[in-house]
Amino acid sequence: MKSRIIVLLAAVIVWSGIGSSTGYAAAEGEKYVSELQANNLFVKKVAGMNKDFIKGVDVSSIIALENSGVTFYNASGKRQDIFTTLKQAGVNYVRVRIWNDPYNAYSNGYGGGNNDVQKAIQIGKRATANGMKLLADFHYSDFWADPAKQKVPKAWANLSFEAKKAKLYGFTKQSLQAMVKEGIDIGMVQVGNETTGAFAGETDWKKMSQLFNEGSRAVRETNRDILVALHFTNPETSGRYSYIAETLNKNKVDYDVFASSYYPFWHGTLHNLSSVLKAVADTYGKKVMVAETSYTYTAEDGDGHENTAPKSGQTLPYPISVQGQANAVRDVMDAVAKTGTAGLGVFYWEPAWIPVGPKTQLEKNKTIWETYGSGWASSYAAEYDPEDAGKWYGGSAVDNQALFDFNGHPLPSLQVFKYAETGHIPKK
Repeated sequence: MKSRIIVLLAAVIVWSGIGSSTGYAAAEGEKYVSELQANNLFVKKVAGMNKDFIKGVDVSSIIALENSGVTFYNASGKRQDIFTTLKQAGVNYVRVRIWNDPYNAYSNGYGGGNNDVQKAIQIGKRATANGMKLLADFHYSDFWADPAKQKVPKAWANLSFEAKKAKLYGFTKQSLQAMVKEGIDIGMVQVGNETTGAFAGETDWKKMSQLFNEGSRAVRETNRDILVALHFTNPETSGRYSYIAETLNKNKVDYDVFASSYYPFWHGTLHNLSSVLKAVADTYGKKVMVAETSYTYTAEDGDGHENTAPKSGQTLPYPISVQGQANAVRDVMDAVAKTGTAGLGVFYWEPAWIPVGPKTQLEKNKTIWETYGSGWASSYAAEYDPEDAGKWYGGSAVDNQALFDFNGHPLPSLQVFKYAETGHIPKK
């Protein structure tokens, strides 16, 4: 075994986010990040965080990654269940996406974790066992649902609208009942994912609203203590969130939480994020949160599949470094806390989606992605999503935004969830 190498962060840290700090990227060997490095992280305390503030992560790809041979460690460099490591770092909530049927007729997975209800149950049980609540994120699609595509599940493609409503209600309720039966602590359910202008194949807001209510009804009938969240994105677009919130109110949509995606390189300023979320909270009496965020700690590509950031034309308000990443996460928490008591918390998107192998073994990586669904899409997804997955299928586009290094060791920035409550100053 190669000797382990502890790579220490630079001691000089500039809080403003524009100073220098040394990034960490372990592409080869058995480098790992020690507890000592976490002590070198600077985190300014977030004021106004209540004791139940959500410090969540979306680790939907974790089963596929583990099946692909990916191993995770604790801060001391010892192998450890990643859910235990997350809990120790202050994480209290886990988000998992749910697709209806992410497989072709021959049981070949579309990739992206192949996240069906059974995967959600596996992840939910592990989260619950480690004292964390679960956010079940129903996409109501067989693959990725986002502002660019809200494709109806294959089995619903030829249904009337009334039949689709019934299917959405039934799928939601049956899935939740299966999770509850397994003892999973479900704290929240997302009825749709980034449904900014479409939902389950519908683009008319009256129909979308009816579908939202069918999902909400299924949640209420399962357990009225479970929060119902609706999820949107592009808060930087002037008037978007006020229009959506007003439309939901006009159409009498039953929900508790107005959730937003917020990625610093796409979605405007944090001041704007706080402002638009607070307006929704104050006007309509809703809770608000960030359902997805992330930031780069290195510009390096770990697996041979191109990353989403950094790219030309993007806004990168923090250094591309571990400290910059920690600053970015802390500041999103602060932006949500600034909305007042309505601010529920923040979820970091896919902090464990690291390489299945180094970029030097790209062909082997491709085989693993296809076999286990541990890349963002497999070639099998082409039948369902020919214009996107069919052309660009491959590995992780966010391995450089993970909170673990390329070999599965936690970065110091993972500790931001814990440190945000108290603040943390580097020890001399």
